[in-house]
Amino acid sequence: MSSAASNDVAPTNDHFWAVIPAGGAGTRLWPVSRAGSPKFLHDLTGSGRSLLQATWDRLTPLTGARVLVVTGVAHRAAVGEQLPDLPPDQLLAEPAPRDSMAAIGWAAAVLEARDPDAVLGSFAADHVITDEDAFRACVAEAVRVAEQGFVVTIGIEPTHPATGFGYIEMGSPLGDGPTTAVSQFVEKPDRARAQDYLSTGRFRWNAGMFVVKATVLLDLLAQWHPELAAGVRALAADPGRLEEVWPGLEKIAIDHAVAEPAAGQGRVAMVPGGFGWDDVGDFSSLGGLLSDASGMPGVRVLGDASAVRVVDSTGIVVPGTGRVVALVGLDDVVVVDTPDALLVMSRERAQDVKAVVDALRSEGRADLL
Repeated sequence: MSSAASNDVAPTNDHFWAVIPAGGAGTRLWPVSRAGSPKFLHDLTGSGRSLLQATWDRLTPLTGARVLVVTGVAHRAAVGEQLPDLPPDQLLAEPAPRDSMAAIGWAAAVLEARDPDAVLGSFAADHVITDEDAFRACVAEAVRVAEQGFVVTIGIEPTHPATGFGYIEMGSPLGDGPTTAVSQFVEKPDRARAQDYLSTGRFRWNAGMFVVKATVLLDLLAQWHPELAAGVRALAADPGRLEEVWPGLEKIAIDHAVAEPAAGQGRVAMVPGGFGWDDVGDFSSLGGLLSDASGMPGVRVLGDASAVRVVDSTGIVVPGTGRVVALVGLDDVVVVDTPDALLVMSRERAQDVKAVVDALRSEGRADLL
C-alpha cells in the first residue's frame, strides 16, 4: 500500500468500485512509451511505482479490493504482474481499442450485474496526482453526489491557459457544499480562448474523472447510444460473447456519449479538485514532475543520473542504455536514449513527437512502435 494512505481517508461505502481504464500508447512519450509497453506501465516519477501502481495505491484506501481494470489483451499479463492483488475476474481485457465509452461501459455493466446499487469511479491509469488525501476527499464527495443520481466529474483548478485539455464550465451550486452543476463541457481551446476561460473563474480542466451509479450511466447511455448500451450489457450477461460483440461496439468517448448530452439535461455535477494533477502528456510535462539532478542545476533526469554529463546545459535526459549522455551548451533540450531509438529535441516542441510516431507507422516500422 502507498505510504500516502492516511488514517483520515474520507469513507465511501461498500457499493463503491474504482474502475481503472489502462489503455493508450502515450505516443508523445515515445520512445519510452510504446504500443507494447505504454506509459501507464512505467515509473515516470522516480517513485519506484509505475503510474498504474500509483493509481492503485491511491484508490484502494477508498475501495479495498473493489477495483476493476480494463486494458488491452496485449497488456493483460503485464497489468496482472504489476497488480498481484487484483483478482483475475476483475481484470477485463479488450480485444481491440474502442475508446473510453466501451471500456467504461463494459465495466459498468459488469458491476451492475454484480450489484444493482454499484457506484463506479473511473480514473485513468496514467495520471499523476499529488496531495492524495485531498484527492480521496474529493472522490468521497463525488460518491455522495452520485448516489443522488448525478454523473459527477472532478474539475481540476487550472494553473495556466492550457490548450491540451478540455474544460468544464461550472453552473449553479448544488446544496451548501463545493459541488456545482455543470453548464457545459468544452473541447480543447486555442490559447486566447483558454485565457478567457481562466479570466472568468468559472472553468476547470476536464481530467476525465467520472463517478456515477453503474445503472445511471448505462441508462443514460441507452438514451443516446442504445446499441452500445445493449452491447455492453450483453457482455456482462454472457462474457463468452466477447469476440462476437466487441467489434460491433461504437467507438466513442464517454464525454461525447454521455457527459455532454447529460449536462444539457442538468444531470452532471462537478466537485472541484483541490489537488495537484498532471496527465504526463509529453516530455515537457514529465520534466515538471522531476527534480533537478544533484549537481546539475536545470537538468532533470529520469533514470541513472550517473550516466549524464552536463556542461552549460539545461533540459531533460532519459538515459536508458548504460552509455553516457553528455550535454554541452544546450538549453531546454530533451534527450531520450533507448537501445533502438534516440530522441533529441527542444522542450518547446514536445508535442511534436507524435509526428515521428506517425511517420514510423506510415513506413511500417512496427518494430519501433
